Amino acid sequence: MNMLSSINELLTHLREVEEDTIKMSQDSMMMLSEFIEKNNIDLDESAAQALQYQDIISQQLTASIEAINSVQQSINIFENAYESDEKIVNDSLEKLNVKLISTLTIAKDRREAFSGKLGSNDQDEIEFF
Repeated sequence: MNMLSSINELLTHLREVEEDTIKMSQDSMMMLSEFIEKNNIDLDESAAQALQYQDIISQQLTASIEAINSVQQSINIFENAYESDEKIVNDSLEKLNVKLISTLTIAKDRREAFSGKLGSNDQDEIEFF
């Protein structure tokens, strides 16, 4: 699941960049608002709209962060399920391997026993069924 882990890390990085951008936008908005207030500046419609864009940008970035969080949550759920399923599969394969080895050992033992040990110098140990 290296690919999903890499995607998850990339999404974390993008979320952090967006959070930083929101913080800088808010700080910028506060500085501009304080400057406007301190200097008794009346904003025209264009300047007021520009300030509103800062808020819109923050809202859009917040929506992106929510989408990233949702995708990351889905990735985490998938990875946890995959790890659990992989463990179950590996355990089952190990059990199957043990049974196959046991079956092979029994089969080889029976082959040797049923062959009557032909060609053996020890004819006393020949078993007949």
